[in-house]
Amino acid sequence: MLGNHGRSITKAVFTPLARVLARLGVTPNMVTVAGTVASVAVAVICIPQGWIWQGGIALAVVMFGDSVDGTLARMTTGGTRFGAFLDSTLDRLADGAVFGSLTAFAVFRMNESPVRTWVIVAGICSIIGAAAVPYARARAESVGVVAKLGIAERTDRLIVGMGSAIVMSVGAPAWVLALGLTWVAFASFITVCQRIWFTARHIDEGTQ
Repeated sequence: MLGNHGRSITKAVFTPLARVLARLGVTPNMVTVAGTVASVAVAVICIPQGWIWQGGIALAVVMFGDSVDGTLARMTTGGTRFGAFLDSTLDRLADGAVFGSLTAFAVFRMNESPVRTWVIVAGICSIIGAAAVPYARARAESVGVVAKLGIAERTDRLIVGMGSAIVMSVGAPAWVLALGLTWVAFASFITVCQRIWFTARHIDEGTQ
């Protein structure tokens, strides 16, 4: 949902930067790998230590900047199948690092309470959802169905998950993080169901 609106913004912002990178010989795959390494490093170093708002700002900058790989690909190679595969695969590592680190924060930094347990359970479900949503799309495409629909794209899940953590870190009660991760987990489950339903309805068309 939010991701669809953000693509036009990132295209306008990153086109000048992509032109510079293209002239320097930087490839889209280089940008993809660098962005993933930076995202994972920021998540696993900052969030479990309790540096949540600092890590959130750094992640926002890194992940927003990582969008330049798509603009650069369209400007140079036009996009390759391997590039699309690499980008999608490495996104899963970044997502897992973010939601895994939020769960680790709850385990190691939050006081024992029902809310802490809630956050841990919701965090684990969010990690599962981060893998299940793109997997459902990939499996649908393997049988000839393009199932891009769903109420929670990657951008939505990351914004809600990290946003709720940042709000908590600046003074809001811990249940704000619990609610944010619960939404991520629930919305991921609904998105998977939507993609299964869509694939079931269109799979015969894809195999004709």
